[in-house]
Amino acid sequence: MQDTNLLYYLTIAPVPIILAITLHEVSHGLVAKYLGDMTAYQQGRLTLNPLKHMDPIGTVVVPLVLVFTTGFLFGWAKPVPVDPRNFKRPREDMAVVALAGPLSNLAMALFWAVMLSIATHLLAKTWLGHPLSLMAEVGITINLILMLLNLLPVPPLDGGRIVTGLLKPAAAYRFAQIERYGFIILLLLLFTGVLGKILWPLLQIIKRLLFAIVGL
Repeated sequence: MQDTNLLYYLTIAPVPIILAITLHEVSHGLVAKYLGDMTAYQQGRLTLNPLKHMDPIGTVVVPLVLVFTTGFLFGWAKPVPVDPRNFKRPREDMAVVALAGPLSNLAMALFWAVMLSIATHLLAKTWLGHPLSLMAEVGITINLILMLLNLLPVPPLDGGRIVTGLLKPAAAYRFAQIERYGFIILLLLLFTGVLGKILWPLLQIIKRLLFAIVGL
């Protein structure tokens, strides 16, 4: 990797990446609190302090290794603790909590699309235009990747939780057993290239829709 690309990742990318991961986890905790589970709140996880949500391996080591070896960004944060026993409808409410994370990433992708439009149309001739546009592009991409990745119907990803909440109890129990193999399944999808073939076309479609919304 060229030095310019390395400098780019070290200076521009961290802000949108940290925001994407942090707000994703906080969204889970906020919705859980609204639905009656105070676990994340009591453990101090409803905060924008990224250190509270960082997993040393999943948030730092794995993403850096993959970016510089495969060009694909993949990682995870420390999950926000949620106790479904505190919900009135444990399976259904857990699905709502799970959906909150990807929806927060979609909202952030839209926010960064607005920032990109501002940088392109209003700040193009200023010193702020170029770095803001670069940061916005990273923000759009990372949030869409996180959204689509987490919506994969593989436990323990959010998509797996959503599917579990939609199934009948017996089927949901059997489906949830996949969770013990979830990480292995994701690694196989990643290193065989299947994950990229699934996510990339969807990412491009949603990105074009966002650009159309903000006039890019």
